[in-house]
Amino acid sequence: MKVMKRKILVIYAGGTIGMQGSENGYVPVSGFEQRLRALLSSANADQLPALEVLELEQLIDSSNLQPHHWTELGGIIKAHWSQYDGFILLHGTDTMAYTASMLSFMLQGMDKPVIVTGSQIPLAQLRNDALDNLLTSLMFAAGYDIPEVCVCFNGRLLRGNRASKLKSSALDAFDSPNYGWLGRAGIHIELHAERLLPVGSADFNIPDFNPDAVVVLPIYPGLSSRIPRDLLNHHAVKGVVLHTYGAGNPPDANPELMAELERAVKRGVNIVNVTQCLQGQVSQGAYATGATLNRIGVIPGSDLTLEAAFTKLHYLIATQPAAQVKETMGRSLCGEMAE
Repeated sequence: MKVMKRKILVIYAGGTIGMQGSENGYVPVSGFEQRLRALLSSANADQLPALEVLELEQLIDSSNLQPHHWTELGGIIKAHWSQYDGFILLHGTDTMAYTASMLSFMLQGMDKPVIVTGSQIPLAQLRNDALDNLLTSLMFAAGYDIPEVCVCFNGRLLRGNRASKLKSSALDAFDSPNYGWLGRAGIHIELHAERLLPVGSADFNIPDFNPDAVVVLPIYPGLSSRIPRDLLNHHAVKGVVLHTYGAGNPPDANPELMAELERAVKRGVNIVNVTQCLQGQVSQGAYATGATLNRIGVIPGSDLTLEAAFTKLHYLIATQPAAQVKETMGRSLCGEMAE
């Protein structure tokens, strides 16, 4: 581990980590920097990197996250990129994996860390996981060369676009089922450098997003063709994440459903197929039902998480000509999928 002489920007966007109790439950509150610095003003504070805190004027309860927040957060990081050696984004856990995934696409070619973290228990509580998650994130950001967007939670350093929230109330809420941890903080801090993306040359693209451009269509027994018809037949919809069974299998015995999907593809809607399983990947064609999607022109999503598929599709629709989206969707841009 390197001597921590780096300068880190901590961006407080909201979330449980900075919330306080109210009569209606936990709510975001301002003044996080003062509370944090009071906790860090100990004899060991000199072991920490130089850090500054930027607090959003309008804090986000992450359940209320909207695509325009990705533009805001990406813009903040881009604007401050040359001034700091690393970034910590404090974010609510419910949509943390979506934001980490989107940041990985917007901030391609990184040469320094952006680590997204938060907590299950607020910093204001006597017993919490907030301080440990933040300190561990600072240790990784200031002590190691990590040129990618990560989620750091409960001692695990995960690739941001491979992470998902798997537990609603446990402290080890996040994991990356289809990719090994990038690092781990136990008694000692371990970093698996061989799993990291190579250092790049910053090529940041922070677009505006149309929130109606991408929708998710979950497959379930008894799905009526009325659902995809209502969902897909809107002029703003340009992309669909199809959430299918097992190795990427839809109910192909439902001709009305398959016809709706085929009509959407012919209209230029990009449909990407990801599995509902936590581990494994889509093998579109291993079964006859999946082969139907190949005929229609649905894009196999490999082992993309739902969060990564959704944000990648949003990002490509916002930044690329429509004719290029399908080809780009099928290859890895920043380690988000197996090829």
